[in-house]
Amino acid sequence: MIIERKQKSYIIKKEIDILTSRLERIEKAYFSLRKENEELRKENEDLRKENKELKNKLRIVLQELSNKKIKRDSHNSHSPPSKDYYSPKNRSLRKKSTRKTGGQKGHKGHTLEMSKFPDEIKKIKSKYCSKCGYELQDRDQELLSRRQVIEIPPIKPIIIEYQQYRCTCQRCGNDQRASYPKEVKAPIQYGASVTSLVSYFNVFQYIPYARLKLLLQDIFALSLSEGTIQNLLNKVADKSSVIYDKILENIKQSTYVGSDETSAKINGSKWWIWVWQNIKNTYISANESRGFKAINQIIGTTLPSATLVSDRWSAQLKMNTKNKQLCIAHLLRDLKYLQEIEKLEWANNFEMLLSKALALRQKAQKSQQAYQREDKRVIDLEQKLNQLLINNIDKGNSAKTHAFQKSMIKNRNHIFTFLYDLEVPPDNNSSERAIRNIKVKQKVSGQFKSGQDTFCIIRSVIDTFRKRNLDVFQNLQLIANFVPE
Repeated sequence: MIIERKQKSYIIKKEIDILTSRLERIEKAYFSLRKENEELRKENEDLRKENKELKNKLRIVLQELSNKKIKRDSHNSHSPPSKDYYSPKNRSLRKKSTRKTGGQKGHKGHTLEMSKFPDEIKKIKSKYCSKCGYELQDRDQELLSRRQVIEIPPIKPIIIEYQQYRCTCQRCGNDQRASYPKEVKAPIQYGASVTSLVSYFNVFQYIPYARLKLLLQDIFALSLSEGTIQNLLNKVADKSSVIYDKILENIKQSTYVGSDETSAKINGSKWWIWVWQNIKNTYISANESRGFKAINQIIGTTLPSATLVSDRWSAQLKMNTKNKQLCIAHLLRDLKYLQEIEKLEWANNFEMLLSKALALRQKAQKSQQAYQREDKRVIDLEQKLNQLLINNIDKGNSAKTHAFQKSMIKNRNHIFTFLYDLEVPPDNNSSERAIRNIKVKQKVSGQFKSGQDTFCIIRSVIDTFRKRNLDVFQNLQLIANFVPE
C-alpha cells in the first residue's frame, strides 16, 4: 500500500511539474503576445497619425490645384521675359485683331533695287552661234537684259605716313620745322576709322573683346590686342564726355523724360544701370544704388519743366517734377495678374477703363489735338476712374487688389496725363528699349569687369546720334579725331 501511494504521489508530482511548465510557457507566450499587441497598437496609432497628416496634405494640394495658383511672369508683372520660369504660349496684352497677318494696305514695302550707276560693268556677248557655230564676235549686239551682283571688295588697312620736313629761313636763319596734324601724336598709332570701328562693334553690336580681336584680324587684317581695344574705347569715352554731359543738360531742360533701371553684374557685384531719355536724347549711367540716392547722384532730384514717365518705381515717383505719367502697359500687366489670382470684377473694369483711354489717345494723335479738361469724353473717363477708386475692396479677401487700388489713389493725377499732352507717351516702352541693351550686352559678353562707365558714355552718344538721324560711324570718327585745346 505504501509503495502504491508513493507511486501515485510521484505520478501526481510529475503531472504537476508538467502543468507548471506548461503554465510558464503559456504565461511567457501571453506576455510575448501582449508586448507584440502593444507594439502593433503603437504602430497602428502612428500609421493613423501619418494617414491623417497625408490626408491633410492631400487636401491642401487639391485645394491649391483647384485654385490654380498664379505665378508672376512677364505677361502679368514687370518681370522681363528672360526671367520667366517656363515658356508659356505668348499671352500678349494686345487684343485679337480682325485684320490679316502681314503688311497692311498702304504699307510701304522695301525691296532690293538695282543701282543706276554700277561700279563695274561686265558685258556678256556671244562669240559663236550656238546653232551653226558661225563667228559673231564682230557683229553688233543688242542689250537684252541686266543683272547686278553686290559684292564687298577685299578689305585691307591703309597706312598713311606723315613725313616731317625742316629747312633754314634765309632771312632770319630760323630752323623751320613743319608741324604734324594735332591728331597724329605717336610714331605709329591707330587712326580715327579704326577707333570708331572698335567702338561701334563693341558698344553697339555687343561684340566682346576676344571675338572683336578675331574679327579685326580675320576681316580687316588688323592685329589688336584686347588691352589695345580697351584703351581705344577709353579714349573714345573720354573724348565723348563733353557730348555726354550735353545730353544730360538737354534732358534736364526737356518737357518730357522717360526713366527706367535694370540690374547689372559688375565685377561680381550687383549694380544698377539707369536710363533717362526722350525723343532726341538718351543718357545711360551706372550706379551701385537703385534708390533715390542714385537719382540724386545722376540727374538730381528736380526736373521742373518735365513730365516724368516711369513704371511706378518709388524712387522716380519721389522726384520733384512738373508732372508724372504712370506706364499704362505696366498697369495692364498688374491688372492681368489681379484678374488671374483674385478674380475681382474691379480689375476687369479698371482694365476696360485704361483701354478706353488708350483708344482716345489714338484719336487725339490722328487729329494732332490733345484733349481739354472740359471735354465730355475725358470728363466721363475721369468720373469712372473716381468711382473705381472709391469702391470698397475687402482687404482680407483681396489684399493684392486692395494694395493696387491704394497705389492708384496715391497716384490719381498721374494716370491720364497722356491725354492732355501728346508729347507724353502712355507707356515707358522707349525707356525699356533704351535700357534693354544692357541685358543683351551681358548675355553676349558676360558681366562688366570695370568698363561700365565707358560703355554707358559711348552707348548714350551712339543712341542719341541715332535718334537725331546722324551718321553714327562718321560722327564717331569726328570724336576720335577730336583734340581738346
